[in-house]
Amino acid sequence: MKKMLPWLITILLSITLIAIVGFVVFDMMTGDDKKTAAGNEPVKVEVLSAKERVEVTSTLTQFRRNLKDPEFVVIINFAFQMDNKKTKEGFDQILDIEVKPIISRALADMTAEELNGSQGEDNLESKLLNLINPILPKGKLVKVEITDFLISKI
Repeated sequence: MKKMLPWLITILLSITLIAIVGFVVFDMMTGDDKKTAAGNEPVKVEVLSAKERVEVTSTLTQFRRNLKDPEFVVIINFAFQMDNKKTKEGFDQILDIEVKPIISRALADMTAEELNGSQGEDNLESKLLNLINPILPKGKLVKVEITDFLISKI
């Protein structure tokens, strides 16, 4: 019996460790739905009053760019909603020198067919959100909206 006791303790400890690791792995696989696939928490858009929304929103109007297909040109207006007033001030300072070139490159890679419909607009908005957020000096861009949109054949 004395020779068997260490073996029993070792077997029980190993079974316990395997069970704990199994639970941890299972929890990680099924995981929280609070995190996205990239491991980042999703951006939460708070409901703001109209006055608060105007204070944290910057607009870009009459942005013109030819598309990947040189026969088409797009004229588009954007509204960019930030997380606070200081972020908006920083965004307004870099709008002409950093944000417009990002938008121009994004549109240069798109065709008229890719931009048509609400799904095309949603794709452009999400692409811009992901491209602009890393260049902001402080804070986050929480929402990009297309406020006016026109595609025309030249």
